[in-house]
Amino acid sequence: MTSEPVTPAQPGAAPDLVELAKIVARQRAELDRLRDRAATAAVVERAKGAVMALTGCPADAAGEVLLQRAKAARHTLLEECWITLGTLAPTPPAGAGTSGSPGVEAPGSGAGALEQSDAPDDVTAALARLGQALVRVMTPQDLARCLLGHLGPDMGAEAVLIYARRPDGGLGLIGHAGIEDKLAAQWCQVPPLSGMAALDALQAGEPRWLEDFAADERRYLLIGDPPNRWRSRAWLPVLAAGSAEVCLGVLRGRGGVFTPRDRAHLRGVTGLCAGRLRAFDTPPERGADAATDAAQALFEALPVAAMLLTPLRTATGEIEDFQVEAATAQVGDLLGRTGEEPAGRRLLELRPALAAEPLWRGCLQVVATGKAYEGRPFAHEEVVAGVAELFVYTTRVAPMDDALVVSWVRHGSSDRQEQRLADLQRLGNLGWANWNLDTQEASWSTQVFTLVGRDPAHGPVSLLEVPELALPEDTPALTRAVGELVQDGRAFDVPFRIRTSGGIRHLRLVAEAVADRHGTPVEVHGFVQDMTARRRAELALVESERAILNQHDVIQAERTLASRLQHALLPMSNRPVHLAGLRVEVAYLPAQSGVHVGGDWFSAIELPDGDALLVVGDVAGHGVDAVATMAQLRFTAKGMVITGSSLTGALARLNTLLLHSRDSHATATMVLARYEPRRRRLVWAQAGHPPPLLLRDGEARYLHRPRGMLLGAATTPVYQEAECRLDPGDRLILYTDGLVEHPPDSIDLGLEELAEAVAAPHGDGPVPLGPLLARMLPDERRDDVCVVDVRVPGVQDG
Repeated sequence: MTSEPVTPAQPGAAPDLVELAKIVARQRAELDRLRDRAATAAVVERAKGAVMALTGCPADAAGEVLLQRAKAARHTLLEECWITLGTLAPTPPAGAGTSGSPGVEAPGSGAGALEQSDAPDDVTAALARLGQALVRVMTPQDLARCLLGHLGPDMGAEAVLIYARRPDGGLGLIGHAGIEDKLAAQWCQVPPLSGMAALDALQAGEPRWLEDFAADERRYLLIGDPPNRWRSRAWLPVLAAGSAEVCLGVLRGRGGVFTPRDRAHLRGVTGLCAGRLRAFDTPPERGADAATDAAQALFEALPVAAMLLTPLRTATGEIEDFQVEAATAQVGDLLGRTGEEPAGRRLLELRPALAAEPLWRGCLQVVATGKAYEGRPFAHEEVVAGVAELFVYTTRVAPMDDALVVSWVRHGSSDRQEQRLADLQRLGNLGWANWNLDTQEASWSTQVFTLVGRDPAHGPVSLLEVPELALPEDTPALTRAVGELVQDGRAFDVPFRIRTSGGIRHLRLVAEAVADRHGTPVEVHGFVQDMTARRRAELALVESERAILNQHDVIQAERTLASRLQHALLPMSNRPVHLAGLRVEVAYLPAQSGVHVGGDWFSAIELPDGDALLVVGDVAGHGVDAVATMAQLRFTAKGMVITGSSLTGALARLNTLLLHSRDSHATATMVLARYEPRRRRLVWAQAGHPPPLLLRDGEARYLHRPRGMLLGAATTPVYQEAECRLDPGDRLILYTDGLVEHPPDSIDLGLEELAEAVAAPHGDGPVPLGPLLARMLPDERRDDVCVVDVRVPGVQDG
């Protein structure tokens, strides 16, 4: 076993919990490995002892014999040891054996030997893994779970049952996995009847393969509820020393045959199980002493379900189970083992699932503390006069010297009503209270003491003393309400606060008076309810509303500022302008939700050389920051193009500007276009922006986008230019994505709708910008919209 020191990162700091967890995991793995090695060594030594007893050879020679047998049969050493242990015959009574017989059959020579020399390699490997896993199996129940984990993935097994032959010729279920406790209880005892596949397999000494459900259902009584839950089954006798006293059942949900590989695998499994079953320590017979008989006689006379338990401890002193020393007849039914005799058996053997239930933890708690335990009520179904009825029980565990007395108390109807009332008070966080004004007597339910944080041993307080429980600021209102109730019989519903060890608690007291025939109040009854959670929710709601109002004010102020900035930065013209021979119309519409003002912008100016610069852009986000970034990009772009920068050069520099701006996470899209009127040539570049739409001769199409990445997204983007010639009568529309993107619809659908709307006939010419926007935009806009509508005058216009 290895470990390593863990040093805190700083003086006084806690160790790294992750490193500690790794060390603990390694130590546990090492401990498991050592335990497996010890268990494996015990199996090997036991098998060597059997060989020594048979042959008289020394230990070294016995080990060599086992190794040679394993090699010849293609077994692992551990498999050969299990096979050797499984083929040991019991020693016959004196005189029963033949002369020269040691009373033990030679390992590997009996009917129980594992024949797997011809088995497929994957089956051989699987059985080797099973042999290793069996060293951790300590009980038949563990064996069933181990086999289900082994056979489930391999052949689709859904349940495993292990039956042992009883003295009366029937079968007893000693281990199961994959079935419910209720079903196991129904089939825990199988009488010696014909038509039982497990019994048939044991009597014949051969497996029974149930692969045709319809035919099997007519021949056998099938386990299951309903029986067709498992469509195919296999029952295999576990042969030990030539005879079979145990039968293994494998149940599958799917129908169909067990393949030759499956059959070889299962026969190999039974060979290993024979050795494991023989290696289990036989539980000692229950001694029939006078004290035990007296205890059992006493318990049989008890009118309630009860049992006497003694703890069973491991070598380290930990409790691993409890022995049932005496029990009443009703216990078997409550533990799901109807008709069985619990006395003399282990508790977890009777009900393995008990280890995860509150009763088990209650038993351990009583042993540790010496104080009695009472569980919560539970419902149990019983058949009375042929009719199933539900009864409510409470389990109690009490110490008695070194033993425990466990009892189940069945509640009557009045008990159940009382229990329901207690549950109602507990779940509703309320309790009742009564005050007799003549005798000054008071009575509270248990829940009231809990709510006000008062020890029940001190008793309830009088009605006039109730206001003293409240905080000083709440005392006057409660005092006034109590006074009016006592004097005038006026009922009240008053909230108040108290201070407890857990902090401030908000309570509500509702009370009314009962008057005598003269109208004088003589008794008061009411209830106290804990309103702490509700009050905290109300306060949280008020705080949330206040925060929302504050945030709304902030948003409104920011919107006003952003709107003023934008109007200052984007002066709007009420009519079209003429630039370089082009007719240009612009529109900007803010969003109608959130802060409203965003980072969409446009530029449409005539350059010093007579060309026209057309720009649309969109900064991600809304508010003052978006407007500020928009202004920075708008003015910088115009300045760079005016001073002679190319369109792609301007985009590259704007990208660098965003990367090094105050908000390093800002991004933007943009289209830059330059129009030369002399050649009617349009040169344009884009940075992650939708392409311009060109309308020519009544047909609308989008210009092919040159390469260009979103501004502010990368340090080394590539931008390219594209160009086209504009003819007289052409119409070019530059826009931001708010015009075509309307969730949940895709932007592709919006682009198609824009092209259809622009190409639609309208009077004597194209659709004007106003009607176009009305057609394209929804009633509530979630994003800004910016449009630059460019038209080249026709020949007749010129």
